[in-house]
Amino acid sequence: MAIEVLMPALSPTMTEGALARWIKAEGDKVAIGDVIAEIETDKATMEVEAVEDGILGRILVPEGTQGVAVNSPIAILVAEGEAVPEAGAVKPQAATAPAASPAAATPQGSAPVAAPAPVASTAKPAATGKRILASPLAKRIASQKGLDLTHIQGTGPSGRIVRRDVDKATSQSMVTAASTAPVAASGPTSRSIPHSSMRKVIARRLTEAKSTIPHFYVSVDVELDALLALRSQLNAASPEEGPDAFKLSVNDMLVKASAIALKRVPNVNASFTEQAMVLHDNVDISIAVSIPDGLITPILTRVDQKSLKQISQETKYLVKRARAGKLKPEEFQGGTFSISNMGMFGVRDFSAIINPPQAAILAIAAAKKQAVVKGNELAIATVMTVTLSVDHRVVDGAVAAEWLSAFRSVVESPLTLVL
Repeated sequence: MAIEVLMPALSPTMTEGALARWIKAEGDKVAIGDVIAEIETDKATMEVEAVEDGILGRILVPEGTQGVAVNSPIAILVAEGEAVPEAGAVKPQAATAPAASPAAATPQGSAPVAAPAPVASTAKPAATGKRILASPLAKRIASQKGLDLTHIQGTGPSGRIVRRDVDKATSQSMVTAASTAPVAASGPTSRSIPHSSMRKVIARRLTEAKSTIPHFYVSVDVELDALLALRSQLNAASPEEGPDAFKLSVNDMLVKASAIALKRVPNVNASFTEQAMVLHDNVDISIAVSIPDGLITPILTRVDQKSLKQISQETKYLVKRARAGKLKPEEFQGGTFSISNMGMFGVRDFSAIINPPQAAILAIAAAKKQAVVKGNELAIATVMTVTLSVDHRVVDGAVAAEWLSAFRSVVESPLTLVL
């Protein structure tokens, strides 16, 4: 009996996604567990497995199509020898399920570029008949710009063509065209880049957060010299290599300091609901990580119960997986508090937007040496400004100030971090 293959929901918050690529073609046999397609969510590219045996009779949604609603038909699966009915004339059934882990995503350059409007991929197969190894984004950009992938050299893993390869080919084409084209008067130019799934979700969530959450902001200057000295001592004590080796960053220590402050002032480790205020026992900290197409917040769980070495190793592991697009939904959904650190960019101070349903996010700016008054004398200290953005429905001003005071106390007396 023919059934409709439906667009699966690969995370609890997913409402639509992009059909990045069909692994199986019309007429191919499929068995339970076979990967039949790749679905691009707002966070990663996921493999979709068949949960029925049969023949992929008809593909209803071409690869490269954006904005495919969850539970809408994407293909028709039939039994061997069965005629393929028209779409809508068969019984809907969820015939696909997400694989256990995300498909390996390929780094795609430094600037966010979104996918074009729904359109089937037109990338040409290699002359040898061998499937071209290319990321879904690279295929769509090549299709949009009219480039033949068979003439592009891939620099990704196993020769996979990634976005930077398509961008390079585009630049070379422009140079070639410019060298042969007649000189013309120059004028202002612009181009339109359609939104990717991730950019759409980021825009929606930030708009909701800023328009529905009453933000207020509290800032404080924190001296880092004692923490920096402790960091140097701890890193010097680390083995050069092996499983016990570690290299603490300042951010690792600030994450731990935030967790301690949250235990001291637990009313900040909270969420707002229409029915009640939720106070969280666990300290699960979301860390903002910039990736080519936007921002993702992998979560360090139970941070207050972990050592600095554990925090450092887990952070590196999660950031690496985030930038490769391999995070599982449970690794970036949830959290009770967020940290956004832009100190590496030399930022003096900034205010971050709260990540709902959390009640607060800490914005960490750059540390700089400056003159400070200690007692009645001038001295030089390494100082950074941190700003706590707070949901006023959950946290009052005095509580926010109390939390920042606790955070500063831990940072400026950092032995608390290792006791």
